[in-house]
Amino acid sequence: MNLPAATSDLVDAAAAERPWRLLCVDDEPNILSSLRRLLRSSGYQVTLANSGAEGLEALAKEEADLVISDMRMPVMDGAQFLDQVRQRWPDTVRILLTGYADIASTVAAINRGEIFRYIAKPWDDEEVLQTIRKALERKALEREKARLEALTVRQNEELKALNQSLEEKVQARTQELALANEKLKGSFLTSVKVFANLIELREGALAGHSRRVADLARKIAAKMGLAGRDLQDVFLAGLLHDIGKIGLPDSLLAKPVTHMSGDDLGAYRKHTIKGEQSLMALDELRGAAALLRSHHERFDGQGFPDGLSGLAIPLGARILALANDYDGLQIGIISPRRLNPEEAKKLIVDGRGKRYDPQVVDAFLSIFGSVEPEPGGGVLVPLADLQPGMVLARDLVTRDGVLLLAADYLLDERLIRQIQDYARAEGGLHGLHIRTDKR
Repeated sequence: MNLPAATSDLVDAAAAERPWRLLCVDDEPNILSSLRRLLRSSGYQVTLANSGAEGLEALAKEEADLVISDMRMPVMDGAQFLDQVRQRWPDTVRILLTGYADIASTVAAINRGEIFRYIAKPWDDEEVLQTIRKALERKALEREKARLEALTVRQNEELKALNQSLEEKVQARTQELALANEKLKGSFLTSVKVFANLIELREGALAGHSRRVADLARKIAAKMGLAGRDLQDVFLAGLLHDIGKIGLPDSLLAKPVTHMSGDDLGAYRKHTIKGEQSLMALDELRGAAALLRSHHERFDGQGFPDGLSGLAIPLGARILALANDYDGLQIGIISPRRLNPEEAKKLIVDGRGKRYDPQVVDAFLSIFGSVEPEPGGGVLVPLADLQPGMVLARDLVTRDGVLLLAADYLLDERLIRQIQDYARAEGGLHGLHIRTDKR
């Protein structure tokens, strides 16, 4: 009888690691000699024992893979011996040698000792080898099954640990990216604010104009329900709405719009298009760039550069137009005489439905003059009481409107000393607005 090739290879592979250890137990020396010759010639490592007690001692010293025991032995017969083997070494395969007259005791031995097979005496050598081969095949399969189950358990534990480690790494990386993204956003906004101040340095009268326009436009936009990216675009457009004027001569910038000649006015009106073009290359500023182009359009269609009217003008641009004019009226950009806030407010109201979107005017009036709480619950802290770790609640600007530090800036000892030195040299600065909320 031939074994399946895969199973035979498994048995051969197990034997290649170490020879199979067999224990033969019989009280007749000639039987033991015959078994030893037969089994050793087949490559097995064979140990002999003359009694059941001697067999148990041999197993205690070195466990066997398979035991062959005679049934009839004095003191401890084969059934008793194999039952002891089952209890103490359950993984050892057990085979019984018995005569035809011992059928009843053989059945009892099979039941008690859970014997793999019994072999009748006198035996056929090929039958003995084939039986042993099958027994060891079964043992090899069981051993491989146990090995694979243990390997599966170990790999599952390793996979579980790996998944846990990956989850922790992903979570940590996500947090790092979130912090980096927030830091990048903060740096981006600060850069925009600094750039807006550099634009205004060309004309002292404009100092702080862009920041005030951006703040007012953001409040109006929020009142009208804008949020997220749309609200950010309005704010950024407010900070950069005059970027297209960089190429204009100083003499033109010094003139109020009402005093410009035809040629000057033509050059001036191109600044909205130039402003849009200068920002289009930056993905984060494309939305703001579109608002820059249209922030001089009028609701009645008499504006520039495209003559848009009504709701065809982007909402953010309609908001920006009002905020820009309200501040421009007070600093002399639009007319030679600087208006006070009430006068500027009156002109805004007079332009409702003509120059300005009525809904934008209504939103402006609903918040105009009200005291808006500073974001983050900022409180004024004297310069002498500043501590490292405090966070600015408002932009720190000079009396000329130049940005020194942006809101949300984290103070340290060096920076506090620089601020205090600046205050002593320039005067007029007695404290900073500091956040009271934890972010």
